[in-house]
Amino acid sequence: MKFQCPVIAINDLDVSKKFYEDVLGQKIILDLGWNVVFSGGFAIQLNFPEIISIDKNSVIRKSHNFELYFEEDDFDAFIRHLEKFDNIEYVHPPKKHDWQQRVVRIYDPDKHIIEIGESMAVIARRYIKQGFSVEETAKIIQHPIEFVKSVI
Repeated sequence: MKFQCPVIAINDLDVSKKFYEDVLGQKIILDLGWNVVFSGGFAIQLNFPEIISIDKNSVIRKSHNFELYFEEDDFDAFIRHLEKFDNIEYVHPPKKHDWQQRVVRIYDPDKHIIEIGESMAVIARRYIKQGFSVEETAKIIQHPIEFVKSVI
């Protein structure tokens, strides 16, 4: 068996396509008119409750139990990009985790959580460039030494 991709239920195909293309820079690789697959390896699905034969009222908005995770090399530029959109609803403003990754979480038009984190590879290279050893960097960013070695 081979896993294909996550599929998320949406209410308005045009609004969701615009969000994922304009806000997150995703490219459409297949558009069936009711199901759209993006370059990031996920799909959006219109009429999800009807397709899987469930009550449409059982679909919960803002369930807070799932997110799509993206990484961005230039986190500061992405935050400036987000500021161009008046209708972005934030789960939380940008913050930094203990492993030194800056992240922001926003809602898509159907209230699914979207996390955009600074690329861990970029963070590792930043610490190496500042003179930290591979081992020190691995400890600071809480990633394996092998990961740090693979990105420098």
